Amino acid sequence: MPPSHQDQSPAPTPDHSLPAPSARAVELHEQMVAFMTEHVLPAEASYAAHRAAAGPDGHDLPPVMEDLKREARSRGLWNLFLPSESGLTQLEYAPLAELSGWSNDLGPEAINCQAPDTGNMELLHLLGTDEQKQQWLEPLLAGEIRSAFAMTEPEVASSDATNIATRIERDGDDYVINGRKWWTSGAMDPRCAVFIVMGKTDPEAATHRQQTMVIVPRETPGVTVVRDLPVFGHHDQHGHAEVTFTDVRVPVSHVIGEEGGGFAAAQARLGPGRIHHCMRALGAAERALALMVARAQDRVAFGRPLAEQGVVQQQIAESRLEIDQARLLCHRACHVIDTEGNKAAKDLVAMAKVAVPRAATSVIDRAIQVHGGAGVTDVTPLAAMYGWHRAMRLFDGPDEVHLRSLAKAELRRTPALPTTAVHA
Repeated sequence: MPPSHQDQSPAPTPDHSLPAPSARAVELHEQMVAFMTEHVLPAEASYAAHRAAAGPDGHDLPPVMEDLKREARSRGLWNLFLPSESGLTQLEYAPLAELSGWSNDLGPEAINCQAPDTGNMELLHLLGTDEQKQQWLEPLLAGEIRSAFAMTEPEVASSDATNIATRIERDGDDYVINGRKWWTSGAMDPRCAVFIVMGKTDPEAATHRQQTMVIVPRETPGVTVVRDLPVFGHHDQHGHAEVTFTDVRVPVSHVIGEEGGGFAAAQARLGPGRIHHCMRALGAAERALALMVARAQDRVAFGRPLAEQGVVQQQIAESRLEIDQARLLCHRACHVIDTEGNKAAKDLVAMAKVAVPRAATSVIDRAIQVHGGAGVTDVTPLAAMYGWHRAMRLFDGPDEVHLRSLAKAELRRTPALPTTAVHA
């Protein structure tokens, strides 16, 4: 017989309080606001002009970026994402990453906190050998090179990482790699010097022990960057490439972690990466809301400013609600990562990965609507912002995969309240 209500001990009250930021985090936040407003946002016009002149096939870095990187380093705004480098907790980094999201093309790279390099650096920091760290991690931390992460494949449903079909076969002291990847972010950048490739080393092993990650220098024979893939018609500077690996041979010493440890490494890499994407998305949502408010106050329709019309006021209010709700979830996930580790935070990270892009795209969509025709052009940043954050509902795990994981966790959970039926 199920226990009665009286038999159940009271459930402990969850503590959702968050610690105050350190003095250093407060100082860096002030520095970051000044850096973004005085340097990054004014540099967007120069960046955009260079990209327009280069065309969709041009992927060299606009020169203004190196100026921004030098300025960021002089202010101590460098490698803030990695606690061992910055001394910050994930919760303290979150508001700084959000500020970088005000200008997603410039802000993150200016402070060397851009994807996919952050995830690759975290992976090398966590699992790399001393030799791997010296050869690849150190120049990445210095902002001297870029990297790419090759996991997604066009022939399989890559949202299930166990489907990965690229083969990594042992041949003496080497691995031989054959496969086709796409959405390999960063691969189009001329500075991209190295790929981290996930493939299958033992198809007969247990499901989650079949995959391995290996380091592949870009210039290795057999690596072919086929083409860049646009996101809603927009070509990013660093690109999202289709890449083929044909009889690519690298030493066994290039394995990251251990053979068969690729799936676990992928989860370790993607956890912080997901929450970092969410942090930046909040910044984009804030910028979209600011643009929406400015437009509503500036434009007059049917005899009065848009800001005085109820339908627009509702759109502004709903946007503030969604941003602040999403931020609280994101910050709670960060705090659990800090205090209990990535594994304990996995459900919260999954929630944030669903909730934050939803909120960001909703806010950006409303801002587009308030801007009218201007909102769907490149006159404002809104159209490009929408495309990227809509894609965010797919990369690093689509919404459906995270929702599936959350549902399974909820079904395993013992409810704190009585579940016996109540009859009249």
